[in-house]
Amino acid sequence: MARALKFGAHLKELRIHLCQTGDASMGVRSFIEKYYVDLKSANPKFPILIRECSGVQPRLWARYEMGKENSVSLSNLKPEDVLKQVETIARK
Repeated sequence: MARALKFGAHLKELRIHLCQTGDASMGVRSFIEKYYVDLKSANPKFPILIRECSGVQPRLWARYEMGKENSVSLSNLKPEDVLKQVETIARK
């Protein structure tokens, strides 16, 4: 179970890009299975978008106030490390 991670008002959207079958996205797929429901439950009205595309490298995108965006690679990370990246990018 994920800790209750509440997103601040400065964060407007999270997008997770991943490949449905690629090895580099395996940890991201596991992250979604393990942690997505808890994240969504803690932030019911917050947009967390999951975008699957064949052959894409896994990446986490965050959109903040004033349209500013930031992204980090999620390639070959374990599910717990993906959660750490979400926590880090949510605080920026």
